[in-house]
Amino acid sequence: MNASTLSMSSGSMPIPPAPRAAAAPHPSVAKMARRREAIETAPDVRLKEQAAAMARAQRRRTLARWLAPVLGFIGLLLVWQLISHSGDKQLPGPGPVWTAAAQLFADPFYIKGPNDQGIGWNILSSLQRVGLGFGLAALVGIPLGFMIGRFNFLNQMLDPIISLLRPVSPLAWLPIGLMVFKAANPAAIWTIFICSIWPMVINTAVGVRQVPADYLNVARVLNLSEWTVMRKILFPSVLPYMLTGVRLAVGTAWLVIVAAEMLTGGQGIGFWLWDEWNNLNVAHILIAIFIIGAVGLMLETLLVWIARRFDYS
Repeated sequence: MNASTLSMSSGSMPIPPAPRAAAAPHPSVAKMARRREAIETAPDVRLKEQAAAMARAQRRRTLARWLAPVLGFIGLLLVWQLISHSGDKQLPGPGPVWTAAAQLFADPFYIKGPNDQGIGWNILSSLQRVGLGFGLAALVGIPLGFMIGRFNFLNQMLDPIISLLRPVSPLAWLPIGLMVFKAANPAAIWTIFICSIWPMVINTAVGVRQVPADYLNVARVLNLSEWTVMRKILFPSVLPYMLTGVRLAVGTAWLVIVAAEMLTGGQGIGFWLWDEWNNLNVAHILIAIFIIGAVGLMLETLLVWIARRFDYS
């Protein structure tokens, strides 16, 4: 009996063969797996790249929006400085004007007499005249614009008159105001009124004419009253045009009041500027120019802010 027979007869189990090592994946299979993984991750990479590019573009736009005005003012100051150092040097440079402005605004509301008051009182006086004349023009011009745009007969009746009077220079109306009111202050307010009314009348009338005819036809079918048509249909549609006319009118009013005050005298930024010219104080004249521009910019910004508060949809 051999050894194998003996081992089997003794009851021992046979030894199993050693396991084979796992076969390495085929190169083409591994390549396809890597390609599939790259395809799956590609959208995330592209989205991240697009987000980073959009963030960089937004930063560049923000930087340009703030940097461009700063560079513009720096360029203006450089040109101003060069001009002040050339010629006979009668024009003061930015430094002396800044010093004069600091002294001027150190006490802007002093009162030393009827014709010697701080710059703050003069600005408030001009704004008061503009507010009164502009407010009266709005009370008359906006309803008149609605009626002109709504009723064709009224449009045909008033259009030649508006076309005749609108091109007249606002200051040409100042002597009429002096003759009628016998005083400078109401004459200046009258001049503001007559120059402010035309943009509001024309823009409001154009807005009324742009209202779709279907809206008005539905109103006729529903037998709506004229007041309901004005309130529910015309006013929401005309509001953008009306606010554009208001912005144009207030800009024109602020331009005209300075010239009117130069001619009428009294108190106001225009009179103060002319008085400083009589005193040959060029630094104060330049300060008055910057004040007039700054106040006009603030009025424009305020009206733009008000316009954005409305929903035109």
